[in-house]
Amino acid sequence: MAESAPPLPKERTLWQRIKRDRVMLLLTLPGLLYFIVFHYVPLLGYVVAFQDYEPYLGYMHSVWVGFSNFTAAFGESAFWSATSNTLEIALIQLVFFFPIPVALALLLNSITSDRVRRFVQSVVYLPHFIGWVIIVSIFQQLLGGAGLLPDVLAGLGLPRYDMMSDPDAFPWLLTLQVAWKDAGWGTIIILAALLTIDRQQYEAAAIDGAGPWRRLWHVTLPGIAPVLILLLILNLGQILSVGFEQILLQRDAVGPDAGEVLDTYVYYHGIKDNDWGVAAAVGLVKAVIGTALVLGANKLAHRLGHEGVYRGADR
Repeated sequence: MAESAPPLPKERTLWQRIKRDRVMLLLTLPGLLYFIVFHYVPLLGYVVAFQDYEPYLGYMHSVWVGFSNFTAAFGESAFWSATSNTLEIALIQLVFFFPIPVALALLLNSITSDRVRRFVQSVVYLPHFIGWVIIVSIFQQLLGGAGLLPDVLAGLGLPRYDMMSDPDAFPWLLTLQVAWKDAGWGTIIILAALLTIDRQQYEAAAIDGAGPWRRLWHVTLPGIAPVLILLLILNLGQILSVGFEQILLQRDAVGPDAGEVLDTYVYYHGIKDNDWGVAAAVGLVKAVIGTALVLGANKLAHRLGHEGVYRGADR
């Protein structure tokens, strides 16, 4: 007589799972409170986007105007100019800056000496901790009208060139500054992903005759692909936020036509002009577009067989 199958384990209730994982849940509590207090509760302030908000009246007594603030923002040429500048800067940084931490991490990972690698890592991490005021000052001394580069050009008999005040070079200048400041810091996650790759895969590839470039293409890049896709999706969510402080410090040098982005547009309309409703409307548009890009890119990642930011319900 055939033996009966063992009974399936009884599914735990929600309270039983909470009791079982109570220690882990307590460890996540500070992070959860941080996001609730500083990210989710402030979302209630977006009600200003639908009001003619007056600070002395508050949310409860300000006049409700529906979508008038959105109509006003979309009807301004300054808004579309800021949107165009934002997208241009974001795309340049996405194309030219995103690969830099990956390449730098691969180079750091190839250094065999631990002492040399730690020294190089310390050097490339350091700019991340320098404020934008200091970084802009450094670039002003190097590339500004009275800086090192114009002096060198003048010494060679060439026309002086002030990159800091050139509107056409402004997106590239921002990208150069971001690359110098954050390329080293961006390697941390990539280096962590490289450590998860099984070393036996490299040994097997080498035995099969694969050279360094083929091992990079067939072992390394597939091994870090999930992390790269995750970072790319998160960067898409921030595509309309290209560095408020960095750009605010340099906006006047190139003028608002080239230096105005959505973040500075919100600042000047909300803080300088007291047009709180229009500023909140633009901020809400940014948030909705960022969320849509993250969800769409994550869905595309699922279709390509990757997890993305989170697992799909059917995975």
